[in-house]
Amino acid sequence: MFKRINPWVPIAGVVVGIAALLLTALGNPANMGFCIACFVRDIAGAMKLHSAEPVQYFRPEIVGLVLGSTIMAVATKEFKAKAGSSPATRFLIGVFVMIGALVFLGCPLRMVLRMGGGDLNAFVGLAGFFLGILIGIFFIKRGFSLKRTYEVTLSEGISLPAALLVMFLLVLAVPSIFAFSESGPGSKHATVLVSLLMAVVVGALAQKARLCMVGGMRDAVMFKDFSLLSGFVAIFVTVLIGNIILGNFHGFSAYLQPIAHASQLWNLLGMALVGWGSVLLGGCPLRQLILAGEGNGDSAVTVLGMLVGAALAHNFKLAGSAASLTDGVYSAGGISVNGKIAVCIGFAVLLVISLLNTSAFKKAAK
Repeated sequence: MFKRINPWVPIAGVVVGIAALLLTALGNPANMGFCIACFVRDIAGAMKLHSAEPVQYFRPEIVGLVLGSTIMAVATKEFKAKAGSSPATRFLIGVFVMIGALVFLGCPLRMVLRMGGGDLNAFVGLAGFFLGILIGIFFIKRGFSLKRTYEVTLSEGISLPAALLVMFLLVLAVPSIFAFSESGPGSKHATVLVSLLMAVVVGALAQKARLCMVGGMRDAVMFKDFSLLSGFVAIFVTVLIGNIILGNFHGFSAYLQPIAHASQLWNLLGMALVGWGSVLLGGCPLRQLILAGEGNGDSAVTVLGMLVGAALAHNFKLAGSAASLTDGVYSAGGISVNGKIAVCIGFAVLLVISLLNTSAFKKAAK
């Protein structure tokens, strides 16, 4: 099962875990050294695509992850501009993957970081994530495909890295045109330069290792190959040990975990939506950023879908709300009716996409 293990995979996992611990110690929210969903949401807020004041900050980590991937891909001659694999469908899936993640309050990467911090709610999310992956695999085995990509112009391949870099430079040059949280998760962050540099390193290693939790679980189920999954085991172990050493681990509990809620059904269903959608896309949210950095225009479109999904989640109150304890008053947090409806719609949309893109349906339609 581990005969073909790429040593870069566990190395990348350890580095990601250490970077997450350091970023948290330097100012990022607890159990959120990295979170693709949360950070894309914060960027959407900074760009005024939503008006939720506690979650508005242009996260340098997203820029760094993409640029790190681009640098590594160019250095290893793996950068290749390509696109054309059902971009509109990928955009729509990206929207619902983001909504599912924000219902849970975290992407697959943050799920692992939360697990390493002792959050039992994240283990429920893991069960849902695995369930969603199994559903996606069911359709893959029946011929699901969003068709192949094609070689395109360089401008297509560098579109997202270039756009993120320009936006980042604008944040530095004219910050007044962006929104920034004065309280809440968006107000908690490490310094810009540290965040950027750490993310560049992580992005480069993630590109080199092909790091992807969806890919790891998919390969484990379909091919009995646990090699890719070793990266996320390494992240979990590193973060767990790091939290114990730093005194941040207080045992496993589902109660009042940082930026989390205990609505377990919706923790499970939110991450099931993420797992299913990510299998259809061919990679988790982190992997989509890395692929976009390699020149994949379809992944760039998916990331834009995630950005829109984040805006929708907060403009229409779809995202989960964290449990809290203020002046002795406990608030359980959880999911609004709007959020529950959105998750159900997401499952229906993914079912239709899955069915329409299986080989059996395509044959019947001819």
